[in-house]
Amino acid sequence: MDTTNLPAVWAVVGPGVAGAVFGAGWWFWVDAVICSAAAVPFLHYLPGFFASFAALMFNCVKREDVNYNYYSSYDESEWRLKLWLFVSYMVSFVSLAGAVGFLVQDALTDTGPSAWTGVAGILQSVFVLISGLMYWTCHSED
Repeated sequence: MDTTNLPAVWAVVGPGVAGAVFGAGWWFWVDAVICSAAAVPFLHYLPGFFASFAALMFNCVKREDVNYNYYSSYDESEWRLKLWLFVSYMVSFVSLAGAVGFLVQDALTDTGPSAWTGVAGILQSVFVLISGLMYWTCHSED
């Protein structure tokens, strides 16, 4: 492998690194749920699920298709791709906002899960979204 060509190296190593970051995000969440003294409500799981779904959504679009030279035999399909990416990014940001909201809720109340559960939810959402973007940047049509 030619290590001087960084994009070619990233195309080979990138999916593995993205998978490791994805696994680390879910590991934080599983650790927090297992170590929590109180039962974690199902609603606290939703930001991670939606972050994973958002990463899947924006990886359904090829990076090469989102440019000014995109041509499709269907009329005006470029706006559909951009709309799909916009919706997927909105889902990702809403999942991150939900994780922050649960952190605030966990930090302010003594009856629910610990603040570590909220921090782990944020770490999970951030790592899952970063892994999705890492994979999106390294896979191509070659």
